[in-house]
Amino acid sequence: MGVPRIRRMALVAAVLVVLPVGLAGCGLGGDDPADEPADDRPTVEEAATRARERVQAYLDAMKAKDPAAGRAQLCDPMHEAFDAAATGPNGDFAAHFTVSDAAVTEVRDTERGQQVAATVTVAVAGKPRSSGLLFTVTRSAGQWCIAGETVGTAAAPTPSSTG
Repeated sequence: MGVPRIRRMALVAAVLVVLPVGLAGCGLGGDDPADEPADDRPTVEEAATRARERVQAYLDAMKAKDPAAGRAQLCDPMHEAFDAAATGPNGDFAAHFTVSDAAVTEVRDTERGQQVAATVTVAVAGKPRSSGLLFTVTRSAGQWCIAGETVGTAAAPTPSSTG
């Protein structure tokens, strides 16, 4: 009983390490959409596409163990926390984790930006476990970037959902 529980806890710890990184970026670095001229505001479809691209690039970086590529997807305020945690014992790019599968499952338009749900399968000591992650993607200085990451799954789809 002790060994499986330790592995389960290691996976949860690995996923939870991103929580402080996500919180470091909350509310920081994102442009207020109301400040943009109406002509420059992205459509819901464009926002969903850009958000999906950013998150998929981050997930691909996790699979490839490429922290620089992962960092490039984040908004500037998240860089310091990412640098401190990404390759640490429980970071997304920790050496003892193997990400075998990672995919975007849903994109939703929210007041804080695009919410992107993903499923990630991480193996620790050869035992794979799937977990849900939620990313918040926004525009900062005219560029799309990940402004937050938390553990969880998306809520029920809404009419503005794209998949």
